[in-house]
Amino acid sequence: MKKIIFVLFCLNSFWIFSQNCTYTLSGIVVDFHDGTTIDNATIQIKNTNKFAVTDSKGNFVIRNVCGGKIAIVISHIGCKTSEKRIVIDANYQGKFLLEHHSETLEEVSILGKTNPKKVSSISETLLSKKVLDNYSSGSLGDALKEIAGVSSINTGNAIVKPMINGMHSSRIIVINNGVRLQDQEWGIEHAPNVDLNSSESISVIKGAGALAYGSDAIGGVVVLHPKNPFRIDSLFGSTITGFQTNGNGYNVATSLHKTYQKGYYMDANTSYKRFGDFKAPDYFLTNTGSNSLGFSLNGGFKTFETGWNVFISSISSEIGILVASHIGGIQDLVNALNSQQPLIQKEFSYTIDNPRQEVNHFIAKVNYFKRFQGLGKLTLQYDFQENQRFEYDRRIGENRFIPAVDLNLKTHSTTADFLFDANDLWTLQTGTLFRFQENFANPATGVRRLIPDYQKIDVGFYSTIKHQYSENLSLDFGVRYDYNFYDVKKFYQTNRWNALGYDVLFPELVIQDLGTQLLTNPKLNFHNLAISLGGKRTLSEENSLLFNYTLATRPPNISELFSDGLHHSAARIELGSLTLNSEKSNRFSVSFLRENSSFTWQLDTYATFLKDYIFIAPNGTEQTIRGAFPKWEYRQTDAFLTGFDLNLQKQFSENWFYSLNTSYIFAQDTRENEPIIDMPPFQMRNSIRYQNENWKNFSSALISEFVGRQNRFPDFNFEQFIATTNSTVLVDISTPPNAFHLLHLKNTVDFDWGKHSKIQVSINVNNLLNTSYRDYLNRLRFFADDLGRNFQLQIKINY
Repeated sequence: MKKIIFVLFCLNSFWIFSQNCTYTLSGIVVDFHDGTTIDNATIQIKNTNKFAVTDSKGNFVIRNVCGGKIAIVISHIGCKTSEKRIVIDANYQGKFLLEHHSETLEEVSILGKTNPKKVSSISETLLSKKVLDNYSSGSLGDALKEIAGVSSINTGNAIVKPMINGMHSSRIIVINNGVRLQDQEWGIEHAPNVDLNSSESISVIKGAGALAYGSDAIGGVVVLHPKNPFRIDSLFGSTITGFQTNGNGYNVATSLHKTYQKGYYMDANTSYKRFGDFKAPDYFLTNTGSNSLGFSLNGGFKTFETGWNVFISSISSEIGILVASHIGGIQDLVNALNSQQPLIQKEFSYTIDNPRQEVNHFIAKVNYFKRFQGLGKLTLQYDFQENQRFEYDRRIGENRFIPAVDLNLKTHSTTADFLFDANDLWTLQTGTLFRFQENFANPATGVRRLIPDYQKIDVGFYSTIKHQYSENLSLDFGVRYDYNFYDVKKFYQTNRWNALGYDVLFPELVIQDLGTQLLTNPKLNFHNLAISLGGKRTLSEENSLLFNYTLATRPPNISELFSDGLHHSAARIELGSLTLNSEKSNRFSVSFLRENSSFTWQLDTYATFLKDYIFIAPNGTEQTIRGAFPKWEYRQTDAFLTGFDLNLQKQFSENWFYSLNTSYIFAQDTRENEPIIDMPPFQMRNSIRYQNENWKNFSSALISEFVGRQNRFPDFNFEQFIATTNSTVLVDISTPPNAFHLLHLKNTVDFDWGKHSKIQVSINVNNLLNTSYRDYLNRLRFFADDLGRNFQLQIKINY
């Protein structure tokens, strides 16, 4: 037996020493985009000491290479390391590609840093995953208030819509993993249907300069980014659990990520939140509980050259609306305005009764991209969305189980764009969009439909150019055209149709006369143009200047055009207008940035001129079978908005940090020479933070939040006769509440748990002093105070 082993060893040794190692490996290393050669690149045969460095023409030679399968590693400063496997059975000569554009590498972004992506002349602020984790139980609108110039317009504490420089709803585009959200965002009480726990970061672009997203983002764009997959074999995840005293709420969110070195990846996220009745400092806010369940799956394949992605998301929410806000007529509103407390108060409960909302939103997306050497990147995408919205009124009998609003919105979108980035000095991106949308308003609600049935077609084209004019100056220009077509079927009451003058203006729209009602078929076309022009000037190593001009056009949305009747969850009559034109915005912005290792500040200034600005405002009352209700009408005017946003961050020492966010906006109706309704007042947010990495990365921050009184407001008060008292009273729905100041406390500490796991524990206190206050931009301010003190415990486990 020993002789046999000895013979085999000798044969194997003979094979080893007889291996042919006389081959030559040579080639050239070039940039993937433009084909230019790369000098000083290192080419190494993996797991050997054989390597070469390219010369000034990108050429290299490695001699005495052994035959067989080998792996070659190509690396260069500023490039992403590439690995290629080849078979050597003769002298080998080849071309090897490297990605030499640093912007395609992995990015790390934190709050307060400006990192423009789509347009270099517009400031883009990012919220990191660490910041988003603090709002695991909250909403998108809550998280975005961390950014200067971003506020919110609320319906209570569970329905929070982001507002950028005074703009909200249809003027803000929300992008979730590359999909533009279509969730009936026209209503103030319609919060964006997104789950923060499934996003890795969020960026906010102020203004409409990011033309790749749309021509109608007069306010700005909010982009939720998924986790960027790494090409390594790994499996990791995290779980967040939270508990809070106000609302006796609890939440849990889990994410799991699997990646492969070959480029395949899979992310799974799920979350659940439940809250009972919230509490103001002195009383419970009856019927303000909510619960939400979210799930998303994001997977695909990604290399530098090609890739595909499939994304599925589903989120379901049930939201209670303060029962005391649901008035039965103008008498209830007057009583509520004259009362210091809600007229309906009960003990704490998890029960969600009417009035309430149920919203289900589903997204499915397929995306594919391919890079072409010496040219650029082609991206194709199709996505489908379905939004089902139920709004329940305080009805009696069997009707209490039937929604007063039942809307189903389905949207199909296809996009294609090509990024030409082969030239280091010039970048061109061009793309196209086609979208088909259909809304069905269920007539089985038993009440007049607020929003009609309609079909909508959107077609868009855009092109943007970036030019690095010099080392310190970059310029960009963009243009976009969008065509929007509405095909609407709507019933009008004959008396309202005539009172609005539509019998004279639009007689051709009537397709059936039913006596007391008219069936109409409006077919509306809107042509919208957007232009963006600007640049970035680097003044020094620490200072830079951004300047931009944007022309944007937004067509009126379906609510602004066709609202007609009692909006039950808002407890008011809303009336649209067929005579509305598209809004036209001319925005000028200048941003100053200074950044060094210990001090960073950013000042954004802007001036916006709006032609045919659309807004909704109260205009007396209207009688219904349930009584008289406030009547709100959509109108148009010309407006001027100007203001500033300031973000400042200062590190005083190794452990002490300070930050400041403040903003102010001046908004004027230039036709009527009066202020614009629903504009945020002056706001200031200061934070002083202590952090010590040696104490389990302990961090403690005291936050001071000041919101001033909005002294610039239009007077839409009206007088109303109250039959029960035989008197005429002034209904004051315009006067803003007083200024308020809140203190918040946030504490965080990290613990190691095993070799690769970590536990992060956060204990926060919101409204530390239990201050009573009312927010001008909260629609429920007429009926109750805002939230009182809230203790929060959150535990995050990384594994």
